[in-house]
Amino acid sequence: MGKKNSNDSKDEAQFAWWQLSLIGVGCIIGTGFFLASSIAIRMTGPSVILAFAMAATATYIVFEALAKMSADDPQKGSFRSYAKKAYGRWAGFSSGWVYWCSEILIIGSQLTAISLLSKFWFPNVKLWIFALIYAICGLIVLFIGAKAFGKLESIYAVMKIAAIFMFIVIAILALTGTIDGNVKGDLPKTMGEFFPKGFLGFWSALLFAFYAHGGIEVMGVMAIHLKNKEDAPKSGKVMLGLLGIIYLTALSLALLLIPYTSFKEDKSPFVEALAGFSSIGFFPHVFTAAIIIAGFSTMSASLFSVTTILLTLSEEGDAPKFFSEQKLKKLQMPLPAIALTSTGLVLSIVTSLLLPDKVYEYITTAAALMLLYNWIFILLMYPRLIKQTTGDKVKRIIGMIFVIAAISGTVFHQTSRPGLFISIGFLVVIAIVVLCLRKKWKKDEAQNSA
Repeated sequence: MGKKNSNDSKDEAQFAWWQLSLIGVGCIIGTGFFLASSIAIRMTGPSVILAFAMAATATYIVFEALAKMSADDPQKGSFRSYAKKAYGRWAGFSSGWVYWCSEILIIGSQLTAISLLSKFWFPNVKLWIFALIYAICGLIVLFIGAKAFGKLESIYAVMKIAAIFMFIVIAILALTGTIDGNVKGDLPKTMGEFFPKGFLGFWSALLFAFYAHGGIEVMGVMAIHLKNKEDAPKSGKVMLGLLGIIYLTALSLALLLIPYTSFKEDKSPFVEALAGFSSIGFFPHVFTAAIIIAGFSTMSASLFSVTTILLTLSEEGDAPKFFSEQKLKKLQMPLPAIALTSTGLVLSIVTSLLLPDKVYEYITTAAALMLLYNWIFILLMYPRLIKQTTGDKVKRIIGMIFVIAAISGTVFHQTSRPGLFISIGFLVVIAIVVLCLRKKWKKDEAQNSA
């Protein structure tokens, strides 16, 4: 039985396990799958299927570890609270701020992506106008609270799954000749055709497969709202099982429709795969709308999660106290915390709009890397807090190997390398702040123990 958390209250939203599964789908399926998967396809070709299978496996292992910790000791701060419990204050501080920075970057990349996609219908409208509109809508979602947020993400999840299933059905009809068009793709017959860019190409593409699975941290944050905290692992199994099936099916069909060389890094692979079928001219419009919904949904989830983490950082003294004060009666989040997240949001948008050329890929890479740094932290703290079986130990090692492979692969690709340097820069700044604060923490500990 999970322990009663001091943050629990009768007013909190209470979800069934299947609702958390839907929230997870809503939080994870975003532009990382609908858009950035094209980058992975261009990097590695048909072997992108194996990259996504590896990413799904590692994601499940990380989520299972996080879910077991949540079931044993539900905490509003989720993984950063467990990091603090396992390794001390420096770990909780670092984990929280690494996550905050990564989510701000993700919000910026999602906003840039959905703003660019909106120009599909309104080419003459300035990019910053779309970004501003979506940012305001995202903040409105943040204001509505956990219960309404959960319902909204569940609706988004159903819409996104429906869009992917629509692609799967149309792709099958196209491959069977029911819909007129020219099918140019083919099954790879040799290892060379499966890995056309070699091992280094596959290695470099791993990160973008992992990025398409980012969002499990939000499920960790939301697990505190489960009716039965012990159901957290089950919700993850269902969610990631469903996600893995639809991801691999959709990507396989896209690669059967056209050669991997026909995909473009700035276009959705699913729209490109069906571009040659004139009888379904409606599809680009419908699917573009689905991608915008997916990006907005992921951005909203990131806003909710990052503000919650900032709130817990403030409550535990790892951020200024005023970030957890000045709550409005009808608002679950304090205004100063929302203000800081909004400031980070604005800076991220400005950076994206000033450097539009390769910035989506750079920011996406940096954001994905910083998420994976926290995934490693989750796997490191896991055995310190939960008694493990032999199976747990084996899975943990596999997860570590896959995550480290995804991180290290960025060294070998020139467009991913700048994102690696950006993420390292964030880590260096956080490390310097930790070193500066260690004396103060030791002094605080001495006073508390006196």
